[in-house]
Amino acid sequence: MISPLFVGHGSPLMAIQDSPCTEFLAAYGKKSKPKAIVVFTAHWESELLTISSVEGTYDTIYDFGGFPPEMYAIKYPAPGDPELAKRIGDRLEKLGIAHRFDTKRGLDHGSWVPLRRMYPEADIPVVQVSVHPFLPPGEQFRIGTALRGLDQEDILVLGSGATVHNFRAMNFNAKGPDAWAVAFDDWLVDRIQSKRLDELFRYEELAPNAKAAVPRPEHFVPLYLAFGSADPASSATEAHRSYEMGSLSYLSIEF
Repeated sequence: MISPLFVGHGSPLMAIQDSPCTEFLAAYGKKSKPKAIVVFTAHWESELLTISSVEGTYDTIYDFGGFPPEMYAIKYPAPGDPELAKRIGDRLEKLGIAHRFDTKRGLDHGSWVPLRRMYPEADIPVVQVSVHPFLPPGEQFRIGTALRGLDQEDILVLGSGATVHNFRAMNFNAKGPDAWAVAFDDWLVDRIQSKRLDELFRYEELAPNAKAAVPRPEHFVPLYLAFGSADPASSATEAHRSYEMGSLSYLSIEF
C-alpha cells in the first residue's frame, strides 16, 4: 500500500538545487516505489477535469521563464498509462463528475520537478490530471474520493502544489520562516489530522492568514484532491516541512 501524498513543489529551481525538501523527496522515492502515479498538478488548470491518456512517453513542458539554461535541457520522459487513465475516468463517471481525456499534453513542472527528485529514472507510468481552482473545497475533496482504493494497488495519488504560495509576500532576505505562514500551516495540519473537514472546507474564513497564504487557489486545491483519495480510516502525517524566502511553504502531508 502506498498512501496518497501532497507535496509542496515550490520553485522550479528545486529541479537543480538541493534543499531539505529535495532531500525528503529523494528519501521518499527510495523507500516507496509505486506501480503508477496519478498526479494532480497546480500548473494544469481547466474548467472540465482533464485526464492525460498519453501513449508512449511524455514530452517535458517548460512552463516558466527566466531560469538558467540547464533548466530547459532537463527531460523527464516518463511513460503514460492510458489504461489507468480510463479507469480513473470510469470512477469519475460513477460519481457524476464530468471529464475528458487529453492524448498530447506533456508533463508540466508541477509534475516533473518533484517526480524527477523522487524517481529520477522516469520509469514509472504517470497519469496527469488537471485542476479547476475555483470549485469549492468540498467538491475538490469529492473528486479525490473517486480515486479511493488505488493506494491498495500501490498506485501513488500525488497532489502537487503549495499551501502557502504568495509571490508578493516572499522575502528574499529572510533568515527563517515567517510566523504568519507557519501559523497557517499549523492550522491546516491540525484540522487534517483531526479530520475536521467542515473547518477545512471553510479555511478562507477560519484559518489564520488565509488570504495571504492563498491569494489564488490553484496551488492549494491539490491538497484536497489528495486528501479525498485517502482511506477515511487512515491517519495523516506531516511528512516534511520547510520554507524558502520566509513564506514559500514546502509542507508535505502523507494521508
